[in-house]
Amino acid sequence: MKRYRDIAGDGGSDIAGQVEAQQARLRSRLAAVKRIVAVVSGKGGVGKSSLTAGLAACFATDGRRVGVLDADLNGPTMAKMLGVRGRQLVVTGAGVEPPRSALGVKVMSMDLLLPTDATPLEWEAPTQSESHTWRGTMEANALREFLADTCWGELDLLLLDLPPGADRLATVAALVPGLAGSVVVTIPSDVAHLVVRRSITVAARARAPVLGLVENMAGLFPGPDAAALAREAGIPFLGRVPFDPELAAAADRGEAFVALRPEAPAARALRAVAAGIRAALGDA
Repeated sequence: MKRYRDIAGDGGSDIAGQVEAQQARLRSRLAAVKRIVAVVSGKGGVGKSSLTAGLAACFATDGRRVGVLDADLNGPTMAKMLGVRGRQLVVTGAGVEPPRSALGVKVMSMDLLLPTDATPLEWEAPTQSESHTWRGTMEANALREFLADTCWGELDLLLLDLPPGADRLATVAALVPGLAGSVVVTIPSDVAHLVVRRSITVAARARAPVLGLVENMAGLFPGPDAAALAREAGIPFLGRVPFDPELAAAADRGEAFVALRPEAPAARALRAVAAGIRAALGDA
């Protein structure tokens, strides 16, 4: 049996050519997308996905053409939060047509591809010690395919909901040409601030500006000041979104809280954060 080291070159597979062709397709696909923004946090449990869904609804109700890519492959939630879970993906010669939320937000998520709730996404590797390498490589390949094969069409903004982990932004920044920036999410917690501070450092080194920091679930419990964290890090503070159980309930139902309760403090705060992002992008 021949091993890889016994085969000269790439064995005729033209892997480099395949990757380059896919990358070219990705660039062509995203050429009609004006801005791409990643929503990140090194800490899980800060409500990053619900914030992403809320911001997408704010931009959509403001007349923007919006798309959301759920980059959390192992814990996808955006399809449910945006009300498209269970929709059938339509595959055409031009690519995959993403389903749209009630507000017209285009959504692509691994949740739309997995057959059941209990189906895990597993990365195979020859040995356990090599599995982390395969996970990172396969995750990058899957995100590249999502971006390259989805018919995003003309969008004013594409939001990328990244999984927890400071390293994820570097992977996405390497994949996405012209990433406009990142929004970092935290909660009023010493532990969250400890991890998020590292995420800010990583984000600052990525090939895109940090548009600002958002404090989510404000008022749920006492904690450190996120505005002070932003000042220390030298990045803008985009505002606080107060904790509201109705916001979480609306996300569970796949409904847009900002449309249901536009005068609620959390809805007003989300619109203020969205306005701050538009200003940071020069799109006020």
